[in-house]
Amino acid sequence: MYNFILKLIEFLDKLPKDNVSKRIGDQLLRSGTSIIGNYIEGQAASSKRDFTNFFNTSLKSTNESKLWFALLRDSKRATPEKVAWFLNELNEIANIFASSILTLKGKR
Repeated sequence: MYNFILKLIEFLDKLPKDNVSKRIGDQLLRSGTSIIGNYIEGQAASSKRDFTNFFNTSLKSTNESKLWFALLRDSKRATPEKVAWFLNELNEIANIFASSILTLKGKR
């Protein structure tokens, strides 16, 4: 996940310098870094419920990040090729969190 964030920062630095790209880029930076931030914070959780909540927040941030990438792609501020890698990574990350959450809740 750490490498994902480094690639995200690199990607954001190369976005066009217009107002919309800046705003969406800010949202994407926030949601993208929230994924790993909540994951790390969850590692120090004081209970299983707390741990699960941090994973839920990471999953939500993952899904939010997909939206920002899709908007950048569909508004032609980023190429579909550049966005595809990120969306694939986010799908994998989302699957890992979703699977972990189901396991934590004993629904697997």
